[in-house]
Amino acid sequence: SPVDVYRRLPSLGEPELVSAALPPRSAILELGCGAGRMTHRLLELGHAVTAVDESPAMLAHVRGAETVEADIRRVDLGRRFPAVLLASHFVNTPDPEERSALLGVCARHVTDDGSVLAESYPPDYDWDAAVGRLRRHGAVTILVTAAHRVGDRVAATIDYEVGGTRFRQDFEAEMLDEGALRESLSRAGLRFARWLDRERGWLEARRAGTSAAPPAA
Repeated sequence: SPVDVYRRLPSLGEPELVSAALPPRSAILELGCGAGRMTHRLLELGHAVTAVDESPAMLAHVRGAETVEADIRRVDLGRRFPAVLLASHFVNTPDPEERSALLGVCARHVTDDGSVLAESYPPDYDWDAAVGRLRRHGAVTILVTAAHRVGDRVAATIDYEVGGTRFRQDFEAEMLDEGALRESLSRAGLRFARWLDRERGWLEARRAGTSAAPPAA
């Protein structure tokens, strides 16, 4: 089970990046919260979080947030939020229909003047250099053991180790440049607003037809 790994992975500055893009004490809908790696820090930063995940085992570790057990590709809460968060590179799914569904959920739940904040692999990410590079985040050791890229598609294997327990994750992703991201957002009724970081790993999108809000102080 990956639960023990994810509940012990620390945040790495992502909540602070998200918080800086939003007004203070924003209400955030977090899609795919896992065990609360970002949730708990966002709460500490003063935001109210509604955390959605399809795994009850993951949600059992989330404290202080409203939790919703649901498939993030289909969830419909019947209300909208000033901020919708889609982390963990969900936008890089190689299935375009799944990507459209995820971004459609974001568009359905964000207010007219709100922000969708999404994490995406930087299009120039060097997967070859990542293979074999051991990283330690808190108590968790992470090692990319294999990665193979053909065109925009990459298939990779990552090994996690914590407290003597190992978890292996095989996944596929589609690397999206800004043009591809803009097109995917547009299909969901969203528009690209800006990058949040120099590495171009986090973006802000807004509902199509709305004007850009001033950067948060």
